[in-house]
Amino acid sequence: MLRAVLYMALAVALFPLLNASVKYLARFYPMPEIFWARYTGHVVFCVAALMPRHGLALFRSRRPGVQAWRALLLFAASAFYFLGLETVPLATASAISFIGPIIVTALSVPMLGEKVGIRRWTAVIIGFSGALIIVRPGADVVQWGAILIMLDALSYAIYQVLSRKIGNIDPAEVSITLAGIGGFLISTAIMPFSEFRAPISLVDALIFATVGLWGLLGHFFVTKAYQWGSASIVAPVGYGELVGTTILGYVIFGDFPDLWTWTGAAVIVGSGLYITFREHRLQRAKRAAVTAM
Repeated sequence: MLRAVLYMALAVALFPLLNASVKYLARFYPMPEIFWARYTGHVVFCVAALMPRHGLALFRSRRPGVQAWRALLLFAASAFYFLGLETVPLATASAISFIGPIIVTALSVPMLGEKVGIRRWTAVIIGFSGALIIVRPGADVVQWGAILIMLDALSYAIYQVLSRKIGNIDPAEVSITLAGIGGFLISTAIMPFSEFRAPISLVDALIFATVGLWGLLGHFFVTKAYQWGSASIVAPVGYGELVGTTILGYVIFGDFPDLWTWTGAAVIVGSGLYITFREHRLQRAKRAAVTAM
């Protein structure tokens, strides 16, 4: 349990670094170039760290079609999120993205055949209302970047559902490597149609060099966290990301969430925690019933 919490805490510490790095770079460099750096770094670090142990098996999947969809969805999620960050403060983007686990609950019915009761459906609806509080559709202050963050949450939720389906088929090392390769191929295909700007300072070059590492390690630690601990223990730790993004957003960009963002975030997090708690209760009841038999 403690190892699972530690892994998730590490992921929570790394994702704000990734997002802050992208938001910083987006002020000076074309977004396709940032995509390419993110996924090139992902693949380079994966191959360097994992290939000596796994060899060519690192690139072999029993379900290549599912892995291709996962790679496409992960790239789409990154694209929506990174583009949204150009106009949305870090903490606001983080709060909206928390609807991802809520979407996973909704998608688990058609895609995984799971049963979701009225209580969890109610929590799903309330969670979406929290996102609407932040986005405020129809208001003069609505930010279309927030809509992109919601599309990121949807894409990443489908990615997570497919990850569940593939989790017992391919090793985690294979899945995370193939997801990175897919993003690398897509971003490389886009690069010829975009302007390229060399880093203007050593600091910028260092950020370009590490942006892929933050994304890779963040997703890897999330995978390891769910391997070692149940969702009821691991998922609540993930909401700590809002703290890191709020601090970095204020220190680097001078942004601080307004009352609407805090209110919406509280609604989303509360709904997500209830769904997690409810799933834990149901799983415990199932185990008790099997034991009694």
